[in-house]
Amino acid sequence: MPRFTMKAPVLLAIILLTLCTDTTIAQNGFITRSGHQFSLHNKPYYYIGTNYWYGGLLALQKNGKERLKRELDFLESQGVNNLRVLVGTEGKGLVNGVERVKPAFQYEQGKFNMEILDGLDYLLYEMGKRKMYAVLFLSNNWEWSGGFLQYLNWNRVISDSTMQHKLNWNDLREYTSQFYACTPCQQDYENQLRLVLNHVNKYTKHKYIDEPSIMAWELANEPRPMLTTAVDKYRQWTASVARLIKSIDRNHLVTLGTEGMMGTDESADLFKEVHQPEEVDYLTIHIWPKNWGWFKDTSIAGSLPELIAKTQQYIRQHEAIAYKLDKPLVVEEFGLPRDQHSFDPASSAHSRERLYDVVFAEWARSREQGGVIAGCNFWAFAGTARPVPGQIFWKEGDDLMGDPPQEEQGLNSVFDTDRLTWNIIRSYTLIQNKL
Repeated sequence: MPRFTMKAPVLLAIILLTLCTDTTIAQNGFITRSGHQFSLHNKPYYYIGTNYWYGGLLALQKNGKERLKRELDFLESQGVNNLRVLVGTEGKGLVNGVERVKPAFQYEQGKFNMEILDGLDYLLYEMGKRKMYAVLFLSNNWEWSGGFLQYLNWNRVISDSTMQHKLNWNDLREYTSQFYACTPCQQDYENQLRLVLNHVNKYTKHKYIDEPSIMAWELANEPRPMLTTAVDKYRQWTASVARLIKSIDRNHLVTLGTEGMMGTDESADLFKEVHQPEEVDYLTIHIWPKNWGWFKDTSIAGSLPELIAKTQQYIRQHEAIAYKLDKPLVVEEFGLPRDQHSFDPASSAHSRERLYDVVFAEWARSREQGGVIAGCNFWAFAGTARPVPGQIFWKEGDDLMGDPPQEEQGLNSVFDTDRLTWNIIRSYTLIQNKL
């Protein structure tokens, strides 16, 4: 057979065509926004997802990769294709009187355990195989992962003893609100942010800013001004960080991570204003009937009609704001304890299932109309983990599950054995791609 020699111009043209084709495929794999809708592969993207905040830590545990793959396979089988995940923990030791998530990513000020990102790399790699997308939150308003309190402590705004002992609600608000006026605290946050965004995934070889399995960056979990006196600084910080992320990463969406009006000084105007900047791609709300006093004690069933009515009203109030801003809305946290506040995975969760059905129905209505309610991430997937019998709170060495360390283990978790709950979820995921 005669040897075939390709001429240089032809070879160069083929190489350029290949590179352009690869780039186009990668770009089409990102979730984008057009007005009030998300888009994927030039089609509207409406999704049912879950909170899997500990997913990036599983690969670091003994047999954790096997657990992670089993749980992702389970979620895929249920049609759940969007996961909200914590990037990493700041600091170590007690905070606000409770254990925090371990191991830490930024374990000391300016010092990082890069192995934590290896675990997140593996999660994103496995998610990519299953065509799942991640919303990654970069820090936390609350103590269970260090978050803003830790930045304040590192910069001597609050002392070690103050941070470690249990704070009352007024003190917690007072201290946390100071983050928005603490320039060195914000610089520490930004240093971590830049490190994460420019990190290269060891499995996919993509920088995170080029990682197709990431849908969005979230400034923090439930960032609140906490006090009215901090509102102006809060407004400035959220806008500036959104701009910063967009200046580094043009591929991914950005959102704040708010709870809605309940987390923005109970003000519809403030909620709208902080989501107004063009760098903020979509709105989020959370719904926590127990934390917000929509029922008392263990009387979930007795208060269920009122609770459901308030849930629908809360969603629709924010839906109207999203229409005014012409941006999508995601109900990215919502949950209830099991019946009678049981932590036993074998106990019933009828009230929770009713809440899920109502929230998903609001999403389905919006999807049917091509509306603004684009996604739901229920709280929270616990997978194959189980609470330790007779032990209320998490201890180091226990399985990670949907309930963070400061909450009773099993309180709001959805286990892989919650058949009736999964039947409801599956009834909606079966329609999510039928447009």
